[in-house]
Amino acid sequence: MNEPQVWTLIGVFAAGMCGTITLVATMFVRIMKTEFASVRSEFASVRNEFASVRNEFAGVRREMALGFDAVRIEFQAVHGRIDAIDRDVNAIYRHLFGIDRS
Repeated sequence: MNEPQVWTLIGVFAAGMCGTITLVATMFVRIMKTEFASVRSEFASVRNEFASVRNEFAGVRREMALGFDAVRIEFQAVHGRIDAIDRDVNAIYRHLFGIDRS
């Protein structure tokens, strides 16, 4: 253990181990930063997709509301026509038979 070559080899191995550990740690940190950045971008794209889906559902709701209003208007028109037909049938009945059906 007193030989200078032994101490030199111990120093070289220690320096090599420290260098290897530093290199691996640096590479690990870089990889982790890159992966975290990609995960953040994926989350951002998912948020954008959810926002677009939310907008689509809002559009569907608006269209359904307009459709329901149109259907309601059509039913009111049909109801008005049925009332007119009922009035006409009563007039025809009174004219033909001379009897009031009300």
